[in-house]
Amino acid sequence: MKNYFSSNFKLGILGGGQLGKMLLYNTRKFDIYTCVLDATKDAPCKIACDEFHLGDLMDYQAVFNFGKQVDVLTIEIENVNVDALEDLEKEGVKVYPASKTLRTIQNKAKQKLFYVDNSIPTAPFSRFAYLSEIEDTISNGGLNFPFVWKAAQFGYDGNGVKIVRKLSDLEGLPKGECIAENLVPFKNELAVIVARNASGETKSYPVVEMEFHPEANQVEYVICPARISEDLAKKAEDVALKTSRAFHHVGLLAVEMFQTEDDQILVNEVAPRPHNSGHQTIEASYTSQFEQHLRAILDLPLGRTDSKVGGVMVNLVGAEGYTGDVFYEHIENIMKMDGVTPHIYGKKQTRPFRKMGHVTIVNEDLNEARRVAEQVKKTIKVISK
Repeated sequence: MKNYFSSNFKLGILGGGQLGKMLLYNTRKFDIYTCVLDATKDAPCKIACDEFHLGDLMDYQAVFNFGKQVDVLTIEIENVNVDALEDLEKEGVKVYPASKTLRTIQNKAKQKLFYVDNSIPTAPFSRFAYLSEIEDTISNGGLNFPFVWKAAQFGYDGNGVKIVRKLSDLEGLPKGECIAENLVPFKNELAVIVARNASGETKSYPVVEMEFHPEANQVEYVICPARISEDLAKKAEDVALKTSRAFHHVGLLAVEMFQTEDDQILVNEVAPRPHNSGHQTIEASYTSQFEQHLRAILDLPLGRTDSKVGGVMVNLVGAEGYTGDVFYEHIENIMKMDGVTPHIYGKKQTRPFRKMGHVTIVNEDLNEARRVAEQVKKTIKVISK
């Protein structure tokens, strides 16, 4: 086995945000040398990596030159230059997830076609090269309201997704490639994180349930384990494992799914990296998603994925009406509550709905954890000074 620990091995991370920062907790634990590339000079990762490089993740040369200096390259965000990754692979740099996987996942239209080609259940959809084609299709009777518009590329945290109930809802949307997806009536949004190492060892985390903020279309609470039947949990896990096998990914694959009114499981989308739906694993699981991602991309044995205790994660996002230097109001009050751990991401500037941190609540009684989560949500406010 290669010596990754206290050695001259270099791990490269594309992206310097909070996911990278939490990944670095574990590279510190293992004493793995890390290099990070990000376009922001005060990115959250800067304080915890061994080398910080400034550069645009979509710039071919920046990514290629950075990748040439490391032994294994991984990502904490999908929007990176895939051509550079492909050329780095040809030069012998190990890139996880692989450029081929990323190329499919980066584009929602390609991602949806991939599910169809691999018999993975997903909501019916139509693909359009331009927004104007949707209007033409509606006027010809080929598309009915309501439907979900999704930009093919560069969507994140609820951006690039909109429910369209009438023609005027299309106004102001980006003009480029997109998909129109049937609006699926669903009971629950679920997610399963699957880990797979280069040797093919695969493990999945328990199914989680996600509660969304109605306006921001962002996850408000992640509840682990999901409050669903064992049969349904098994069905969701099987779909996630089938999706993982189809991608042959290495690292983590977060599979987001809908549980329909008649208990079908449909894949919504995937992320080939640590994910918001796995943050509670830091406190609640035997192996956190971040440690597991490292184990997977370095082809080490995968860690235990079951939970030690029930966990609920609350996202901390910037309050509406506040922009500027961040202030966490009443954080000391939530820290008085049993089983509550705040994680602050290190972004100095807040703005409405910006992800600034999260709080994990652990409790043997999941309903009690959910109750405390509500209390946390009502107590702490992310405002500006």
